[in-house]
Amino acid sequence: MAEWLRAQGHDVVESQDWGPDPGDRELLRRAAAEDRVLVTMDKDFGRFLFAEGSPHCGLIRLPDFLVDQRIRLMEQILGRFTDELAERSVLTVRGERIRISRPRSGTP
Repeated sequence: MAEWLRAQGHDVVESQDWGPDPGDRELLRRAAAEDRVLVTMDKDFGRFLFAEGSPHCGLIRLPDFLVDQRIRLMEQILGRFTDELAERSVLTVRGERIRISRPRSGTP
């Protein structure tokens, strides 16, 4: 996925670029500090964002599909939901559906 995103001209950092796994909270903190949309298959981030109100710059949660399917979904997301990502929304893919959770007003 990261290679494909780079080939599309996106500035991508993988969690492994930051060294040993710092944990989900730290990944979210670093992504927010660097003004990055976080792409994950992990469900924990929803709890951090919605239950705990952790700051973020947007999140794309992709399911555990094969790489080709994930790339097709990411291509669709980047083509159709750029405004929502700019608004720091959370996009969750479930099957062929994409759920958009927009930030509450007043959220950084």
